[in-house]
Amino acid sequence: MMKLGVVSLGCDKATVDSERLVGELVSRGARVVEDAEEADVLLINTCGFIDAAKQESIDTILQAAELKRSGRVKAVVAVGCLVQRYRDELAREIPEVDLFLGFDAIDRLVPALASKGFLEEQPGPVHPRRFYLGESPHVRYLKISEGCDHGCAFCAIPLMRGRHRSEPVEQIVREAQMLEAQGAREINLVAQDLAHYGRDFGREGPKLPDLLETLLRETKVPWFRLLYVYSSGITPRLLELMASEKRIVPYIDMPIQHASDRMLRRMRRPERRETIREKVQLLRDSVPDIAIRTTVIVGFPGETEEDFRCLVDFVEEMGFEHLGVFTYSPQEGTRAALEPDDVPDEVKRQRQEELIEVQRVIAADRLARFAGREVEVLVDRIAEPDEEGATHVGRVPWQADDVDGITYVERGGWARPGDFVRALIVGNLDGDFRAVAVP
Repeated sequence: MMKLGVVSLGCDKATVDSERLVGELVSRGARVVEDAEEADVLLINTCGFIDAAKQESIDTILQAAELKRSGRVKAVVAVGCLVQRYRDELAREIPEVDLFLGFDAIDRLVPALASKGFLEEQPGPVHPRRFYLGESPHVRYLKISEGCDHGCAFCAIPLMRGRHRSEPVEQIVREAQMLEAQGAREINLVAQDLAHYGRDFGREGPKLPDLLETLLRETKVPWFRLLYVYSSGITPRLLELMASEKRIVPYIDMPIQHASDRMLRRMRRPERRETIREKVQLLRDSVPDIAIRTTVIVGFPGETEEDFRCLVDFVEEMGFEHLGVFTYSPQEGTRAALEPDDVPDEVKRQRQEELIEVQRVIAADRLARFAGREVEVLVDRIAEPDEEGATHVGRVPWQADDVDGITYVERGGWARPGDFVRALIVGNLDGDFRAVAVP
């Protein structure tokens, strides 16, 4: 039996890829081990989105190569975004790695491992398999499409993952049912843009609301959450469904990237300041108590102080509940990389820090409205003894896993991770809530 070590880097969409791939290997007899030094084969799913992620991926591959040189690991396999873009260069520089497989060659993994004697090549499972790699199996991610048709000037995703391709409804539903059987209580739907789901099926084919309705009908998962929806794809039908279906939590991740029309044009974004404003207002008018997360980039080529002030003013006006702020870094092969990176790094960091501080105040004000509410808290873990008297740590519907704040629950009784606890919110600080379980 092959002992498999796994390192999954990058975004939650890459996590889905890793779990699917490992699920296939486990179905063919592999056994996952936690300690890399105990593995026969090390599988590394790389990220190539920004410079820091690229460096982390390279460092991880080098560490794995060293384990192979020392004889503690028999084979190293690298897959994912970084490999898709730089496969030949990586193969030349790190010859100790046995396989560099991009997305277009991932079907070679099983035959290659079988040829080396690690696996018996046999038919795989009929239904999709997922092997959970984290510590909270009640929170899972479900990717509904691959690739991206947006032409954002700063983004290399289309270069790595290709054009947008929707997965069939039936396949997504089977996978959701499998996640539910594995204990999922919250499923986060992910894609480069959820709103593009089904556009490649034609006018009469299923779209995102159809998929959501089918998932609600065919599973009993309590929470579905929508991550990464461009504002241009927020339709009346989607809003009506979000407002009427309690199992779709009142939360949306809607990346805007900037608020200066001049910068939005330079970024080749499909929205403009006024259309974003209209969609934010429509979301809040249509879905009671919705929490909106967004992301922005500061320091994009050509960004002036006036552009940045425009962004700050807009963030203050919109009052997003959650905001991620990234500094621009040029990505090889993108349109923006052809422009001079003319905003000094120090200015980028200053703008990032200022906007984060502005958002901290905004979030405190926006989230304060939930104080005094009784809500369902999804328990993620038992609290540590020093966590200010809390018995449990979890999240309310307005907090997404890993990126937003958490909720400290007092007097949670015998609740376990994955349980829901009814609790009264009694306060918030820096995005975290304090709550007391209701008898």
